[in-house]
Order: sequence, then C-alpha cells, then structure tokens
Amino acid sequence: MAPLMDGTDRHCRYFHRLMTKHARLYTEMITAEAIVHGDRDHLLAFDDSEHPVALQVGGSDPAKLAEAASIGADYGYDEINLNVGCPSDRVQSGAFGACLMKEPMLVADCVAAMSDAADIPVTVKCRIGVDDQDPETALPALVDACTDADCRIFIVHARKAWLDGLSPKENRTIPPLDYDLVRRLKDDRPELTIVLNGGVETLAEAARRLHDVDGVMLGRAAYGAPFLLSDVDEMIFGCESGGVTREMVIGKMSAYLKQAFALGVRPHSVTRHMLGLYHGAPGARAWRRFLSENAPSARSDILDRALDEMRAARAPA
Repeated sequence: MAPLMDGTDRHCRYFHRLMTKHARLYTEMITAEAIVHGDRDHLLAFDDSEHPVALQVGGSDPAKLAEAASIGADYGYDEINLNVGCPSDRVQSGAFGACLMKEPMLVADCVAAMSDAADIPVTVKCRIGVDDQDPETALPALVDACTDADCRIFIVHARKAWLDGLSPKENRTIPPLDYDLVRRLKDDRPELTIVLNGGVETLAEAARRLHDVDGVMLGRAAYGAPFLLSDVDEMIFGCESGGVTREMVIGKMSAYLKQAFALGVRPHSVTRHMLGLYHGAPGARAWRRFLSENAPSARSDILDRALDEMRAARAPA
C-alpha cells in the first residue's frame, strides 16, 4: 500500500490490515524535521497489528535523516523509506522529494547516514526522472549511487515528475508510464529488489507485473476501493484470506473507533478512510452518503448506524 499524504495514517493502516495480513503498509510521508522536533507519539505510534509497516521520511539533510531513522527504528518500524518522488510545492520548497532526483550523490549520502543509524532496511521511493532529465540515465544514476550506499530496495513510480508546470495531481496521471524501463532496471540489476508503482489499478494487473519485478505498490486505486485488499493474501501471496467480509471489517472498525473516541479521536478521522468500502457493491451510495453527511456531528456509533442505513437501502421495497 503506497504512502499517501493525508491518507495512510494509523487509522487507515489499521483498517487496511483487517483485510490483508501480508501486504506491506506505509505511513504517509513525515518530514525528518517533524520526527526529530515534533510530537513523536502522535506522529509515529502505531498498532502492533500493522506489521509489516514502513515509515516514509522526507528530507535532504543526512544528519537529520539519520536521527529520524534511528527514532523510527526505535519505535519498531520494519523499514525506513526515503521519499525521492513527491512533486508537491511544499516538498520542493523544502529541497526534498522528487527534486532530489537531480542530486543522486546527496541521496546516497542520506541513505548511508540513515543505514548507519538504523538496524532495519533503508529503502528509496523515486520517480524515473524529473523535468528534462532523460530517465534512461537519471534512474540508473540514482539507483547505482544508492546501491553503493548499501540500499538494496527501490520502489519506482514509473513516471517522470514535472516540477514546473504540473500539479501534484496531474503528476500522478499526465506523464506517461514507462514500465519497460523499470523492468529493464530489474533485468540489469537482478540482485536488487525492485518494486513497481504507478498506474496499477487491479490485483490481476499487479499479479501480471510481478513476472517482471519483485513487488507492486498500489496507491489510490486501493485507497478508493479498499475492499480489494481482501483478495491480496490469496491472489498475491498464495495464502488463505480467512473469508473476510465487509460487515466483519465494519464490526472491528466500530470497536476500534469507540476505543479511539474515548481517547479524544474524532470519528471522522477514522471514517474518512472507509468511504469506499462498498465501492462497486450494492449500497455503496447509501454508505458513503451517510458517513459524509453525518461526519461533522458523528458519535462513536456512526459505523453501526451507517451499516443499518446501508442495509435499509439495499432491502427490497
């Protein structure tokens, strides 16, 4: 599950883990500065059920990133991932994210410092290039520099990022995908773990892509239709899924929300990740409408009431 800004927080990851035991979950990107100087428990705490779970960090200062990586490892994360792919204006102004594609040696220095500070894998998530870079040279240059710094796992969003002229949303769809370049990267460097990201919409397509690479990362397709995660363990990992149903998920999330509510968490902070649970299924509109309309004044039993509303909508007249 891809790291999504304002998306894959701890409530979202708990929800997703109810549907798949084996998919690797990622936090949303958290800056090294925030980890070092901010409220660490608020930013980094997670439920043990989320394993395997990776912390994605943003930054470009090797010393600060090393400190953040050490803190993340101490919190129990399974992986620290360096963001070298986000094209947002805020990230660019901080001199990290996708703009680091232009500075492969700096990225390598960051990776080396993080690896020295943490005893868990440090990985890189990148684009194939930015702006006028030639991806045929930019991507291998970044990968080889980081490999020399002992990075062995790369998650590649198979699009360029245009830092000037396209919005972050447009950068997710307009630059053309180049899956073949990522495949050749794996063929040329078989000792590395290469994970493909970008444009994969279904588990069937993910399974096909796994013939060429070691892993596939799903982002907004899975966030918008999260119940597809219930087929991941069987289709991708060859394990029994346990027969999870949407109503089982709602029951567990309702109990989770009530506990969180008692600790001061607003119900909307949990339910906003669940709007697409019935995507493509009967009752989807009633489910989404009830959660959306009742979010401002929601009580801790909102999921129970939403389920009743959806059942009523599906009942024959």
